Amino acid sequence: MKVIGVGDNVVDKYMYKKKMYPGGNALNFAVYAKQLGIEAAYLGVFGNDRAADHIIETLKALEVDISHCRQHEGENGFAAVDLVNGDRVFIGGNDGGVQKNFPVILSDEDLEYIKTFDIAHSSIYSDMDSELHKLKTSGVLVSYDFSSDYNDHLLKKNCPFIDVSLLSCGQLTEPDVENLLKQVYSYGSQLVIGTMGSRGAIVYDGTSFYRQKPHFVQPIDTLGAGDSFFTAFILHYLAGNKRNPASDHAVLLTESLESGAKFAAQTCLVEGAFGYGIPF
Repeated sequence: MKVIGVGDNVVDKYMYKKKMYPGGNALNFAVYAKQLGIEAAYLGVFGNDRAADHIIETLKALEVDISHCRQHEGENGFAAVDLVNGDRVFIGGNDGGVQKNFPVILSDEDLEYIKTFDIAHSSIYSDMDSELHKLKTSGVLVSYDFSSDYNDHLLKKNCPFIDVSLLSCGQLTEPDVENLLKQVYSYGSQLVIGTMGSRGAIVYDGTSFYRQKPHFVQPIDTLGAGDSFFTAFILHYLAGNKRNPASDHAVLLTESLESGAKFAAQTCLVEGAFGYGIPF
């Protein structure tokens, strides 16, 4: 199996200790897949500052394929993180840095490359919603992280081009999460996942809801927990389908959720999304 993250990368700048760590939804997906033993690539936009250099060096060290990335003069994307009442919270950033002016526009060559992968994962922070239809028509499975910055208009517009949708739902009650997942499914996504932080996650497949409680650990850092949960979940699910297309769908979803929870707990024991912090 081969997977690719297409879209955002940042450094997460921890303001209270002056260290920055590579991150971003699409980039994290590629890195976590690599950690799980899957061949992985990342396609996105880098600046030419120290942050960009560090991300590029890290991805090369991890042997994530970045052969189709772009690089432009300017500041790489960053997100500022601070400690508030013991919790790490995002307090600002530069809205993607150079990605704002040089978003990913997928060429025919890019699409031929992407067709060689089993799944392409992007996000609401990738500034490439206008390119989703290209991913979809290329025939690759498309997953997308809406984070918590979604609204009904955006969901209606994007979901016809997304096979697997991921939404952060920590602010919603479980009945509201269920209603939201049903709505997103009706807009076109075939599998919809709502993550709820310490309350776990719910998956909807158009017929049934599947629930997963988190594996509780004493976390060092919860950054990346949602990305790692999704990565392990979807890779386990796809691998199971590939091995045995006639496998019991409910059993496979349940096992995949457990795989996601287990990997997310491991991620919470690492600083940053996956380590590799340097001073700034």
